[in-house]
Amino acid sequence: MLRTRGYAATGPSERLGPYEFDRRDLRAHDTLVDIQYCGVCHSDIHQARDEWGGSTFPMVPGHEVVGIVAGVGAEVSRWNVGDTVGVGVFVDSCRVCEACRAGEEQYCERGMSQTYNGREQDGVTPTYGGYSEHIVVDEAYVLRIPERMSPAGTAPLLCAGITTYSPIRHFGVRAGDRAAVVGLGGLGHMAVKFLDALGAEVTVLSRSAGKEDDAARLGADDFVVTSDEAAFTSNAKRFDFILDTVSAGHDYNSYLSLLRRDGTMALVGLPGPSPLDAGQLIDARRRLAGSSVGGISETQEMLDFCAAHGIEADVEVIAMKQVNEAFERTLRSDVRYRFVIDMTTLGDAGTAAG
Repeated sequence: MLRTRGYAATGPSERLGPYEFDRRDLRAHDTLVDIQYCGVCHSDIHQARDEWGGSTFPMVPGHEVVGIVAGVGAEVSRWNVGDTVGVGVFVDSCRVCEACRAGEEQYCERGMSQTYNGREQDGVTPTYGGYSEHIVVDEAYVLRIPERMSPAGTAPLLCAGITTYSPIRHFGVRAGDRAAVVGLGGLGHMAVKFLDALGAEVTVLSRSAGKEDDAARLGADDFVVTSDEAAFTSNAKRFDFILDTVSAGHDYNSYLSLLRRDGTMALVGLPGPSPLDAGQLIDARRRLAGSSVGGISETQEMLDFCAAHGIEADVEVIAMKQVNEAFERTLRSDVRYRFVIDMTTLGDAGTAAG
């Protein structure tokens, strides 16, 4: 077993603090990754505070991992010591269900193994995430980081990036399409970059007028302030595609009215139950869909697309001991646009036995 230092929540009302635990010994197809950077995702906060229910403690969050391969199992063929790699939202899946065979492991019908706050495929062994110095992952669930990408700017792509890239690709957004992004945060800023790179006509829909300059810098062609109800009338039936990234409760029906005939609105935020007027769908044969992260193959495609188009996340790099402050700032939307932890600072944050 490999003794590993990390940062953990020991309960839903506890601040994260130093924690030591054991990683498994390398199996034949395992890779050992020394973690350089780990992104702070809003879902880390939800799960560490048990806001979605079902959280298990102690919990080491983190599923936006970039690091260096430090060891490989006896039968590993995909990776070599020294490779720069990534680990995303899941570290295993059943591999035999229809979704897994289709390369969409994120929809594993038997349940994927989340990178943290989950169980390995034995259904017993808990998983611990990237707020730690090492992680052990089967080689099939590791991603190649293109050489010309910075590790810190790449880390959030392993969740925020693929969460927005997957529905854009799945629903076939093309050059010239009129596309809108609801919300300009950690997810939304990545969506704008992807849509701009694809050649879509990009509009940001935001309640905050103060983000207009940022939207333009990121690649948006237009900015609509949705706190003005008249905006929904003046933009009715304007868009082919809307990507809704907002996690706070809001009215889907108003945004559906902005879709043209046969338009699609894809949800990637989790705001809780929201009322839906079926008439908004029927009126123009609109579609309301949901989307999760992508599978391993699609995530690698996304990373390669980012390398080809010079896309990375806008990040603020922090030390490990600043993570609790980062949680609070994330809740206040006080970050442009993602926090990333420099894991080399873990040693400065202290240790505690697990």
